[in-house]
Amino acid sequence: MGTVTMVEFLTVDGVMQGLGSAEEDTDGGFTRGGWGAEYAAGAGRLLPSDGFSATAAYLFGRRTFERMAAFWPHQPDDDPMAAHLNRTPKYVVSRSRMDAAWPGTRTLSGPVADSIPELTRAIAGEIVILGSGMLCRELLERDLVDRLRLFIHPLLLGDGKRLFGDLPLPRRLSLVCVDSSDLGTVGVVYEVRHLADT
Repeated sequence: MGTVTMVEFLTVDGVMQGLGSAEEDTDGGFTRGGWGAEYAAGAGRLLPSDGFSATAAYLFGRRTFERMAAFWPHQPDDDPMAAHLNRTPKYVVSRSRMDAAWPGTRTLSGPVADSIPELTRAIAGEIVILGSGMLCRELLERDLVDRLRLFIHPLLLGDGKRLFGDLPLPRRLSLVCVDSSDLGTVGVVYEVRHLADT
């Protein structure tokens, strides 16, 4: 049985938009892209050395997938992130077929409420969501997320897309671990207590 883990990089005020570069995501006239670059090295040290070993698959929303697919397949295999992304199964939630854009990709075109439970039954290990804010919010709303792995950078950005939105019911979290970098980034892992367990 697989578990769904959100891995997200965000500011203290919850912004996740445009982490990597100025051009990454300019929706809504966002001009502060690239804010995560100065904290990247510190955040990297918070990742466990065997961080890839538990990841059995990746899950993306369509827009994040398109950005990732334009970059990672063209990176060298001596980059550990590229090597793992390129050889690990990838699933993208989209109404249109996305398989050709990145080898090893399958499209989940059915309702999320059906396709994600089917995926967790079929895969043993972590199914990791990178970015994909809209998808994350939908999965949280439907109580389909098992774990949050958050890297919170010491910055109040003021505007931009936030990771978390409204939920029909509160979700309780159980702290698994917490660490911090010398640049002030906090890495925290929470287990999500499902509604059936509360």
